[in-house]
Amino acid sequence: MGKLLRQQRRGKGSPRYRAHTHRHIGKPTYSETEGEGVVVNIKHATGRLTPTAVVDYKGKRKLMLPADGMFIGQKVDMIKELKNIPEGTKIFNIELNPRDGGKLCRSSGAFATVVSKTADKCIVLLPSREKKALSTSCRATMGIVASSGRTDKPFRKAGTKHFAMKARGKLYPRTSGVSMNAVDHPFGGQTRPGKPKTVSRHMPPGKKVGSISAKRTGKRKKG
Repeated sequence: MGKLLRQQRRGKGSPRYRAHTHRHIGKPTYSETEGEGVVVNIKHATGRLTPTAVVDYKGKRKLMLPADGMFIGQKVDMIKELKNIPEGTKIFNIELNPRDGGKLCRSSGAFATVVSKTADKCIVLLPSREKKALSTSCRATMGIVASSGRTDKPFRKAGTKHFAMKARGKLYPRTSGVSMNAVDHPFGGQTRPGKPKTVSRHMPPGKKVGSISAKRTGKRKKG
């Protein structure tokens, strides 16, 4: 018999797992036209790990991720295409595809580094130490995402962590499957140690956890 797993409960739309998106001020993204803008405000963004800057581009205001050290009244012209950014520059809010608004390195204190460039590709070193080849037409912001010292202050109390996760619409605390009983999760119970986490794609929902129909498991060998 299948088990009522966490992802199945969340799919039923219970108020416990509802994200309060009505309090979000919007998604920081890039303007359609590049150029110099003026920072008119820096707002607290509920549900985000960083504040959000309001930038005026010749009468049109857009939300963008602020760089470390940005202030109100500052004239900014940090958004460039990768082909116009020198090698060795720290960048964030990088587009995976041209004009998609930015997908990579958007968390507080995150940044990537431009390693090298060819005619149409740019090699970027991500925080995970992975190198990714992107189109030179993709845009990025030069600098480091603001609030880099966010993780320096500990939560200290469970209540503080609870309200931080509630603001982001996260389920907290999150119990791991191996810590549950056998009736609550396929990984639960201590009578079957070393159970593989690979599962067939054709298993019922109560069994479909872990690596679903995985071609391979484990770390990849480098070289």
